[in-house]
Amino acid sequence: MLNRYTETKLIGFVSPNSHEGLTFAQMIGGPHAHVDVGPLQYDDIDIGDPVPARCLKNGLWMGHDKGLPFAIMPAPGGRFGFQTGVGVEVAVAIGEQGAQFSQDFFRQLEQAISEGRSYRGRAISLEAHHHMMGGGSSVKVHRLAKVNREDVILPQKTLATLDRNVAGFMAARDALKSMRFQARKGLLFYGPPGTGKTHTIHYLASQLPDHTTLLVTAEQVGLIGEYFRLARFLQPSMMVIEDVDLIARERTQMRTGFEEVLLNKLLNEMDGLREDSEVLFILTTNRPDQIEPALVSRPGRIDQAIEFPLPDEEGRAKLTKLYARDLQISDELLDLIVRRTKGVSAAFIKELMRRCAQFQIEASGGKLLAQAAVDAALEEMLFAGGALNRRLLGGEGTEP
Repeated sequence: MLNRYTETKLIGFVSPNSHEGLTFAQMIGGPHAHVDVGPLQYDDIDIGDPVPARCLKNGLWMGHDKGLPFAIMPAPGGRFGFQTGVGVEVAVAIGEQGAQFSQDFFRQLEQAISEGRSYRGRAISLEAHHHMMGGGSSVKVHRLAKVNREDVILPQKTLATLDRNVAGFMAARDALKSMRFQARKGLLFYGPPGTGKTHTIHYLASQLPDHTTLLVTAEQVGLIGEYFRLARFLQPSMMVIEDVDLIARERTQMRTGFEEVLLNKLLNEMDGLREDSEVLFILTTNRPDQIEPALVSRPGRIDQAIEFPLPDEEGRAKLTKLYARDLQISDELLDLIVRRTKGVSAAFIKELMRRCAQFQIEASGGKLLAQAAVDAALEEMLFAGGALNRRLLGGEGTEP
């Protein structure tokens, strides 16, 4: 981007205060300011490719543009070991020409970021942490397992609603935009733990390879503004906020003012997106009754709630076959497993099959699953650990 300017020179520098982001004011002001010219420093950044990208850590460009001298400095941003990204400063002479140069530069920088391909189509999150030696927040690339359609075991009603509101909406989005309807979409996945909400999100990420997936967890809600900024830059994008009730709890149930600040921040950011923004929101919760009505009762924020119920008989049979992996199960034993797992979650059946395999191995019984292994696994999961164990494993709905 800087190639358009003439007589530009790049200089490396070293600051002893590596725990703080360097600014022009710190570089030239005060008796304690001390910066040495040194070699250019680079960071290896994981962008999801086999080989990390080599990125300049800090530097100083000096040059002229139509007779106007300027200096541009990118440097890690943040203070006291908490890195908040990369800061870019422009130093120019006071006046209309300098102001115009700054505006043009940052407009071009924003356009270059928007057109960049580094994180597009990836699943990413912002990892905020402190480091005494100056490390800090960074973008983490998640390598999600590919999930095929046949691996998504949900009731037909749930699947139909999901297809219409995701695949169907994406297919019609350009036409909807041309008719001046909004291009963003908000979905709420709700249901008991272990019923497939996160698994379905992995499936959607597999089916939308051109979308950048932003994963927001409870620990990262303080960075919600940065996530929305990334969603705009990297659109089409899919922003996933898991356990949204932790930041969007009904106001009467909030315990601190900070919780309400986060809620208002979330609502304002959702409302602030342009109608033509190609952003898909997916919010998940195990406790839909505790969500603030302002979030879910207004189209434009959440347009569709999708229930993920406990699996029925057909679902339990399909899940058993799916998670049996290389185990072979007779029809009679499959019927027995389906009957004895009424009221359990999909996660419970996944763990049940793993334990069945373990008991089968210990008995040296081969790959044809024996009822004895099933009995032993169910006894351990449903009875040996008591009610707490059933709740932890997703079998709370079963009868002891």
